[in-house]
Amino acid sequence: MEFTLTDELIEAIISAMENQEAVFAVNAETSSLVQLDESVKVDDNIFYGLPEWKPADGFALREAFVNQLHVPEVQRELKNVLHSGRGVFKNFRNVLKDYPDVDKRWHIFKYKFMSARITDWYNSLRQVWGLEKLDYFSETDDDLVHDDFSFEEYKSAENQKEVLENTSAFLTDDNWNLPDELKKAFYESIVNQFKNYGADNQTGFICRSQSDDFAGCITASVMTENQEETMILTSFFVPENFRGLGIGTELLTMLLEKLKDNGKKWIFLPNIMIPEFLEPLLIRTGFTKIRNGFFAEI
Repeated sequence: MEFTLTDELIEAIISAMENQEAVFAVNAETSSLVQLDESVKVDDNIFYGLPEWKPADGFALREAFVNQLHVPEVQRELKNVLHSGRGVFKNFRNVLKDYPDVDKRWHIFKYKFMSARITDWYNSLRQVWGLEKLDYFSETDDDLVHDDFSFEEYKSAENQKEVLENTSAFLTDDNWNLPDELKKAFYESIVNQFKNYGADNQTGFICRSQSDDFAGCITASVMTENQEETMILTSFFVPENFRGLGIGTELLTMLLEKLKDNGKKWIFLPNIMIPEFLEPLLIRTGFTKIRNGFFAEI
C-alpha cells in the first residue's frame, strides 16, 4: 500500500528516528506513525519501518554541522563537546542555548540532513511500488527565512553604495591582511564592473534582518546591449553571521524567477565572484560549471 510523504509526516519521522526508547513505523492506511509492539509489526504493506538512525548517525550529523559552521567561537566550543566523549548530545544542546542564532541554524541543518535521508528511504519504497523517484523540496526553509528576514527589490539609487561596500568587504574578508590601498583597489574594480554593466539598471534583491541589518544581496544585469536575453551576476553576498540560514538560496531563487518572468534565458557567473562554499548551492539550483565560471538556463 502506498502513502504520501508530507512535511508533517517528515517532521514526525524525524522525531521518531531520534527517539532511542521506542521503535515506530508508518501506517500507510492513515499516513501516520504507530509504535511497534506485539500487535503491530513491520510488514512492508501496511506498516513500513523507518530509516535506520543510530547514535553514530546523530554524532555524524552534529560533526557535519560543526565543520561547516562559520562562527569560530561557537565552532570551537562544539568541537570540544564532540571530542569530550561523555554526554555529547546533552552538552551540544547546552552550548547552543547560549547562541540562539546558531541554534536556529542547527535546527534548519538537521531538518535538511534528516529529511534528505527520509526522502532517499521513501524513494526506495516508490521504486518497489513501480513509481518514479521524487525530488522532494520542503517549504519549511522558505517559511523560516521569511519569518525572520525581509526581502525587497534592489533599487540602484538607494542600495548601490551598500551593495558595493558589502561585496567589496566579502572579497577581502579571508584574513588576507591586505593593505588599505589594495582594498580600495578591490572596491574600485567592483564599482567599475557595475558601471560596465549599467550601474543604474541592475535588477535583484536585498535581504534584511528584523533589526534592519544588511543580511544579503543579489544583483544582475544584461551582459551586453545586443544580448538582452543573457544576464550576468554582478553581486551575490551573504555576511558570514547570516550564512547557513537559507538566505543565499532564497535570494538566488527569487532572482531566477524574476528573470524568467522578464523573458531572460541565460545567466552567467564569472569565476571571480564565486567562493568555494557557494558552489554546491549553484549546482543544486541548476547551474553548470565551466572554465570561466558558472551558467544556467533560466
